[in-house]
Amino acid sequence: MLEDGDLSVVSDTKTIGLKSCEGEIFTVSFRVATMSNTIKNMIEDLNLEDGIIEEVPLKNISSHTLKKIIEYCEYHVDDDPDDQDWEFSTPTTVSDWDSKLIGTDQEEIFALILAANFLDIPSLLDVGCKTVANMIKGKEPEEIRKIFNIENDFTPEEEEEMRAEYAWLKDD
Repeated sequence: MLEDGDLSVVSDTKTIGLKSCEGEIFTVSFRVATMSNTIKNMIEDLNLEDGIIEEVPLKNISSHTLKKIIEYCEYHVDDDPDDQDWEFSTPTTVSDWDSKLIGTDQEEIFALILAANFLDIPSLLDVGCKTVANMIKGKEPEEIRKIFNIENDFTPEEEEEMRAEYAWLKDD
């Protein structure tokens, strides 16, 4: 079984293939692949630590998104897993490197968030969610609806009631 402390002994030369929904296979080190708790658990459950696995099918993740995930994991593979400060750092701070990787395209950001959630990569999920939070930070509901193409399904009365009930949330 791979324990958290055992990841350092997994050789960088031991590789695994990650297969996107388009069928493209990306070969990565076990260390990079096991940044995903989903893949790590799969390897443990199937007792594949010593065996050879050709590929892990990721049928709901595109090649484009998988490339970004791999790039993120390769960059952060040596981060201290016990350093959970990223969870409690300033609520919406994203490093310049992570911000550049995530980009600004909404479709790509949400694809990364969904994939990070599926693959159980908490730090990447956090970066994606912080990016979305930064997109709406300080914006009025109408602006947020416009950004995300959300139809307003509140009646004027319901909207006024909500504004009154949550007036304390508004920054002055």
